[in-house]
Amino acid sequence: MMSQDFESFNDEDDEWLSELETRAIDLEKDLFDWRESRAREVAESAYRRESVPRQARSARPIEDDMRPEQPGGRTSGVRTPASGRTSGVRTPASGRTSGVRTPASGRTSGVGTSARSQDGQARAVIGALPHPAEARTRALIDHGRRSVDRARKSRGRRITIVTATAVAMVTVLVLVVVRNGASWPPSVATVQSEITAACQNPNVASEPGQVNFACGKTTSQILWIFALMTSTDNPNYTDPKTGREGLEPITPTQGGEVAWSLDLHHPYNPYNPVDSIAVAARAINNIIGGATLTSAKGDPTVQPGLESSPANCQQYTGSSAVIARAGFPDVCAQPVTATSGQAALAAEVYQEWVVGATASAARNVSVLFENANDPGNPQVQAILQTLPGAG
Repeated sequence: MMSQDFESFNDEDDEWLSELETRAIDLEKDLFDWRESRAREVAESAYRRESVPRQARSARPIEDDMRPEQPGGRTSGVRTPASGRTSGVRTPASGRTSGVRTPASGRTSGVGTSARSQDGQARAVIGALPHPAEARTRALIDHGRRSVDRARKSRGRRITIVTATAVAMVTVLVLVVVRNGASWPPSVATVQSEITAACQNPNVASEPGQVNFACGKTTSQILWIFALMTSTDNPNYTDPKTGREGLEPITPTQGGEVAWSLDLHHPYNPYNPVDSIAVAARAINNIIGGATLTSAKGDPTVQPGLESSPANCQQYTGSSAVIARAGFPDVCAQPVTATSGQAALAAEVYQEWVVGATASAARNVSVLFENANDPGNPQVQAILQTLPGAG
């Protein structure tokens, strides 16, 4: 009788312990579910803000595999709906649990162990997920703050554009101020007024071709440029090496020979600026258009000019065609109208006229001629600094 009571007491004790253990397992699973759900919500919220791949989604399938649900709402192998005891535990003969007690401890195994192993696997899965704060830090390290990076690049681009624009504006302003403030030496204006007076003489054109490059409306700057280059616009200039006197690069002998054709007073005075410029104009026109002179025997002698060469005409006008007439020097069939052609012609006249003129000086004449209306040109300013008496 005592043994039956003891056995009955042991059976009741086993059921009570099994019930407690089942409740503990259920509470632990509920706590696990709540923690897992909370961690997933926080992680997904953090990943959504930082555009980091959401790894928390992979935890759900594992959770579902870990806990196969039964109709009773509890895990299989724990309790049956009929008896409330663990299924597959009691044997048909004795009604005791089999495969639950261990020989040493007499307690159930397989129920708690299986649940604990499943709980451990679930905890391992949750532990493998990155903590929201750690994921955020890693995302910032790998990718940086996109909004801050875009703002920084945009601000840097704006600063670069503003700086470049400011530099360009300052450069343009400096160039405008320098060019507007630059001017030819004051003596140039004086010589220009003297040129106007000298070119009133109707005999300055070449004979008989009537070439008048020196007093043309767009080419008369050749006179004051020559005066600037050779005498710095000083009408009393005297070159001790060549004996040249006056504004223009012509010797007194040459001036005397030309003066008679201009109906000038005699003897010719090279220090008179208007007379000097008129003689120079006739001489320049003869160098360009040629002249027909009368020899000592009374026969006409034709002296060709720069425009008597087809090659020169090609350079000055773009066409090698020339006009040839008996008793007249040949001249270019096309007028010299291009500024570049006029500048090239002026440079070659300078080399023909000024004794010992260098190619560099001839190029300077060409630059000054092309920029007669732009004294602020850097090349012009550099040339002016090389002239005698330049400040």
